Amino acid sequence: MNKIAVAMGMTVLTFLPGFASGQMDASTLTKSPLGAAALEFLDLGLNQKKVDEAIDKYLAPPYTQHNPQVPDGIEGPRAALTGLLKQLPGWHYDFKRVLVDGDFVTIHSHVTTGSGDRGMAVVDIFRAENGKFVEHWDVVQPVPESAANENTMF
Repeated sequence: MNKIAVAMGMTVLTFLPGFASGQMDASTLTKSPLGAAALEFLDLGLNQKKVDEAIDKYLAPPYTQHNPQVPDGIEGPRAALTGLLKQLPGWHYDFKRVLVDGDFVTIHSHVTTGSGDRGMAVVDIFRAENGKFVEHWDVVQPVPESAANENTMF
């Protein structure tokens, strides 16, 4: 059987229980240890506001950051996330999807900054070496008040 067809089928089966219930939580998003580590990094650092603990546990040098507002190296995200949480203490990740491909993990999330905030669709991409994350990309898109279609962003 075609490897791509098998992989696509497994992906559908992985997410089907979450779609059927209408909700997905982090514990049902992935069976991959690397995917779980990425979820734990974001949850610990941003939802639980334990930035130092999350960075010390899950990031390793050389750390390459592709967000143009954050410097490379471990101290870049440490300073950026600490500053972000001081400015926006209501920052919260609601994880929607996790995709793992080799050493890469992609997490699709709904991020809000407080009550009444429509939030942002955020995609974080991590690359790991030896079980720790050494590279990060992110894409952020505000959730609009109205859309040209009936689909949600999540």
